[in-house]
Amino acid sequence: MSKKIVFGKISANFAQNSSNVEATGSFGTFGPPAVNSIQNESLEDDTELKKMKDVMGITTFGRKAKTFDVQEMVHEVTKTAREMTKLSTETLLNSLSNNEDDDDDEDEEDDDDIIGPPIPKDFLPPPPDKQTKSNDLQDNLSSDDEEDQKDDLFMPLTHEASMKHGTKAITAMCVDPSGARLASGSVDYDVCFWDFAGMDSSMRSFRTLQPCDNHPIRGLHYSGTGDLLLVISGAGQAKVLDRDGFEQIETVKGDMYITDQARTKGHTAGLLAGGWNPTNRDEFLTTSSDGTARLWDIMKGGKEHKSIVKCRAQNGLKVSPTACSYHHDGRSFALGCADGSLQLWDLRKSTVAPALQLRKAHQPVEITSVGYSHIGSQLVTRSCDDTMKLWDLRNFKKSIHEVGDLYTRYDTTDAIFGPNDKVVVTATSAKKGEPFGHVLFYKSDGLTLLEDAKIESHVVKVLWHPKLNQVFAGNGTGIIKCYYDDKRSLRGATLCASKRQRKVQQAEIVSSQQVITPHALPLFRQERRKTSRKQMEKDRLDPVKSKRPDLPITSGQGGRVASSGGTLSSYVIRNLGLSKRVDDDQDPREAILKYAKEAEENPYWITPAYKKTQPVAILSSNAQEDEPSIKKPKVE
Repeated sequence: MSKKIVFGKISANFAQNSSNVEATGSFGTFGPPAVNSIQNESLEDDTELKKMKDVMGITTFGRKAKTFDVQEMVHEVTKTAREMTKLSTETLLNSLSNNEDDDDDEDEEDDDDIIGPPIPKDFLPPPPDKQTKSNDLQDNLSSDDEEDQKDDLFMPLTHEASMKHGTKAITAMCVDPSGARLASGSVDYDVCFWDFAGMDSSMRSFRTLQPCDNHPIRGLHYSGTGDLLLVISGAGQAKVLDRDGFEQIETVKGDMYITDQARTKGHTAGLLAGGWNPTNRDEFLTTSSDGTARLWDIMKGGKEHKSIVKCRAQNGLKVSPTACSYHHDGRSFALGCADGSLQLWDLRKSTVAPALQLRKAHQPVEITSVGYSHIGSQLVTRSCDDTMKLWDLRNFKKSIHEVGDLYTRYDTTDAIFGPNDKVVVTATSAKKGEPFGHVLFYKSDGLTLLEDAKIESHVVKVLWHPKLNQVFAGNGTGIIKCYYDDKRSLRGATLCASKRQRKVQQAEIVSSQQVITPHALPLFRQERRKTSRKQMEKDRLDPVKSKRPDLPITSGQGGRVASSGGTLSSYVIRNLGLSKRVDDDQDPREAILKYAKEAEENPYWITPAYKKTQPVAILSSNAQEDEPSIKKPKVE
């Protein structure tokens, strides 16, 4: 028996025991105590505890420490787990027998309650067998599996809405991660911004701009936070805009006279594709016709690329990467090149050579789209060779599945995975003589066709937003088709499709009612209403209502100057020299001779000046006029 350890032990008869204490000359004994002493001490402890409880009036003194047996607990847990597994396996079998017993009990109870003769057995339905019940259970389980499979292959195609971008083909389209705004770009150089919460059923964009002048838009990509928009155009410089379309960053243009692209700070040719890093909001990727793919950092302001990747063909020459896509972990990206090759680059390793490469992934034509699955183990590619292929990154030597006869005319045609990676979506252009393009939905396991949505003209861009659960398709006539399900699609086009179109606010004019009072006083009499024509003619004569301009003047009056000028010479000529104006149709000789008599009688200008010095005329002009002129003789 182990000894109990007690700290701070108080004895009830402390005063009595203290008198019995005898002093000894030793400290005690060493070694284990005797058995009798241990028993005596334990009895004393128990009696003292009882006395203490009686004195203090307590039945229990403190709480006893709980003891746990770990082995017993593990044994109980394993026992309950086994019982649960047995119950889960035996429920289906026991339910059948229980149902039969319940039916028997119910029949007995019903027999007790029935009044009158029993129903003949020929009229009763046959009792269900155990086998039929098990078959019913299997059918129910199979129906549940089919419903789950339908949920996995769900496609929101019950309703559609249209948004008018312009008249040219839509070659770029994206939705921000929250699903609040849509941005679309076209060959007509315009970028339109659409806000689903602020639109009505007219589906009009709230802003349209040309961020890259006269360059077609090839790609639009929202960042992971949705506050920045990357614009990829035919120019050699990429631009980063904010949510409202204002420019934030423009990448630098490289020196086209330098052959080594690694020594230039930017692209030297037109851009082809781009994208944001899904894990780093400050990093984005651009590809160009100069045969390079460059990584940029926003913190550097686009003044210099962060790193560069050079794509090489099989013969060693440079090849243009026409499509790109980041892996969802942000550590690698895939490039589809113009020679039909597929190259995977790992950012954790050296960028001298690709981590994985497949030279003949497609025929030697442009790859229009490259996309990773959401899980990240598969890759889908779309090419101008009218094929779409599905790849497994764990076995990259050969494609898993392939679909052909997918005609396309644009080098930005999309191929994407659905939100749950069970469906693959791609677009096709309208063939010659056919009016419709197609949005095709394939099952990712085997690429079997599930649904075909027809759209007028060519279909270029396809987008399936996971949060909105809506599919957007841009065609060749500048129209964006939005497909959604009224029960399972959230926000997006469902917000504005049901809103009524806003009416244009017009100025309200309240016509005053006219009261005819023929016998009223002239002060209160109202004029009779005239026709609009007569009222317009009357207002035309009023210079105030018609706002007549100032009439031309012929003389200076009221501080105004005539059109002849405002100088002193013009004033002198107008007022002194031409005070008595001569009509233009009058003979000038007659106009001068009109003043001859007045000048002779009252000379003013010339005659008084030469009066004293002027010689006297001897011959009169009349005599000279009467005599004939002397003719000179003719000399032979």
